Parts: sequence; C-alpha cells; structure tokens
Amino acid sequence: MKYTYVPKGVCSREIELEIEEGIITSLTVIGGCDGNLQGIAKLVKGMKVEEVIRRLKGIDCHGKGTSCPDQIAKALESLFCDAGIA
Repeated sequence: MKYTYVPKGVCSREIELEIEEGIITSLTVIGGCDGNLQGIAKLVKGMKVEEVIRRLKGIDCHGKGTSCPDQIAKALESLFCDAGIA
C-alpha cells in the first residue's frame, strides 16, 4: 500500500512510502539532501516499520528538533503504529 506524508520543520516537502505486511518496500523523499535521502531509502528497504522507527526517531538536524530521518519515523508512526497497521 502506498502512503504520502507531509513533513514539518525540514527541507523535504513530501515523503512517499510503500509498505507491505509491515515491511518497507519503497521510500521516496521529495526535497531535502538528495544523496543522503537516497541512501536512507536504500538502507530501509526491506526493513520492518518498527525497526526503522527505532533507528531514525529523534535524529536532529542543526538544532531544529527534528530532521528528515526523524520525519520519516514520524510518518511511519502516524501512518502505521497509530492506526495499528504495523
């Protein structure tokens, strides 16, 4: 299933996720630091949603209180954990 999330407080403008049975099959981040986010997308592919949240949640970018990785975790939390899907 494909989901879209609008991040807050970061350079990226949109996070697109595809999840099947609690596993990330695709991650695309529009905007932000392209090379870094492409790397993160490749690293999380095939990982369980819960593990990605655990690893990325709370990462800070320049004292903003959040970051693109943290926003990915927030997207996963809001889309899956809160809904009981993962």
